[in-house]
Amino acid sequence: MRSVSFPAQLPTAPRTDFTKSMSYYYTLDENGNPVPVSDVLAWARRYETADRVVARDELPGGMLVSTLFLGLDHNFFGDRPLLFETMVFAGDFDDLDCERYSTRDEALAGHARALARLEEIRAKARS
Repeated sequence: MRSVSFPAQLPTAPRTDFTKSMSYYYTLDENGNPVPVSDVLAWARRYETADRVVARDELPGGMLVSTLFLGLDHNFFGDRPLLFETMVFAGDFDDLDCERYSTRDEALAGHARALARLEEIRAKARS
């Protein structure tokens, strides 16, 4: 059996002025831009009913590309919050790929890249 040792304290990187906040909870403003939230109960109430879908494409063969606003910062040790996520799913919703982003624009670009990669794979399979 292999032994694994952990450092006494995990390394952390300071956040930059990207959010001017240490919040891990975010909502979206009317333009789809993330806004830090300090009141977790207010965040939870809004999160329950929020439309978090940024983009969604169902492809032939049961493939799905889904990009969502996460509402929580998933960059636990970095300086820019990761608040959006694109996932690619196979027919039975086995996840095949996942990328995370800080902004809505990055998320939309990532969604488009995922679609392009899948189309390239499908084109190669057809030839």
